[in-house]
Amino acid sequence: MTKKQNFYFKSTDRKTKVHGICWIPQGKPVKAVLQIAHGMVEYIDRYDDFARYLNERGIAVVGNDHLGHGDSVKSPEDWGYLGKDGFRCMVEDLYKIQKQFKKRFPDRPYYILGHSMGSFLTRYFLIEHGESVDGAIIMGTGYHPPVLTAVGCGLARVIAAVKGWHFRSQFINKMAFGSYNKGFKPARTDFDWLSRDEANVDAYVAEPRCQFIFTLNGYYEMFKGIHFITSRKNISKMPKRLPVFFVSGDADPVGNNGNGVQKVYDMFVLSGMENVDIIFYEGGRHEILNEINREEVYEDLYRWLIEEISLKH
Repeated sequence: MTKKQNFYFKSTDRKTKVHGICWIPQGKPVKAVLQIAHGMVEYIDRYDDFARYLNERGIAVVGNDHLGHGDSVKSPEDWGYLGKDGFRCMVEDLYKIQKQFKKRFPDRPYYILGHSMGSFLTRYFLIEHGESVDGAIIMGTGYHPPVLTAVGCGLARVIAAVKGWHFRSQFINKMAFGSYNKGFKPARTDFDWLSRDEANVDAYVAEPRCQFIFTLNGYYEMFKGIHFITSRKNISKMPKRLPVFFVSGDADPVGNNGNGVQKVYDMFVLSGMENVDIIFYEGGRHEILNEINREEVYEDLYRWLIEEISLKH
């Protein structure tokens, strides 16, 4: 059984009311807490099925709609707008939630999972607050060379000088996402790259909260954040003994079909991280929690969590 609760808190940006959801197991002790950081152009309630699966096994789950996403906006016009230092604010919002739920579940192991853009936020979080969690799952991540993120920031600034930071640039959006569907031709939709589950893809296409284009501000803040987490100097700040589990589909274009994920994994290991694991799912696309083999993915993630939890006792 699950008790699902909505909650709100003031963002680190000091003006946005951020929406969050927690899923709490009922009728059994809580073994641990998993915090989820969702991806770009989605919202936290898309993780409901996975959260309930974990609840059945005694793991509490919490997450929020990031700035510019879901119900953490005043109106749909704000979707994809992150504000000044928005990426850093999203990271600090994750930390705010963590501190709140550590008080609610003291002495319980605390883990974080980040998918896609949420994986970039999680990697930033581990640099800034890695000592505050017992482990991390980095899902659907990728590698972006610093020169590319620097160019992206520059382009966003140039266009914003003319159009303003709220402008939604088809050019930058195509630059960021345009190639993702190329490997899946003939494509049934523009989002076949998400998963092989057609019902999942159709639900994504039909959902307004998943069908907006990031503003120039949103792209600028994200490029800036990704630039930060790619720095070897910053990567070296993560706690060396922190358990980290990389998971990805080997047909995920965000991770360059596994090559980008492997590159990030290698960067972690080269920085001195001592407890890093990685798994690829054959044929898996970007949203492995919504893939046709999602049960296998659920079980692998739960198994990793349980093994890590057992080491704490």
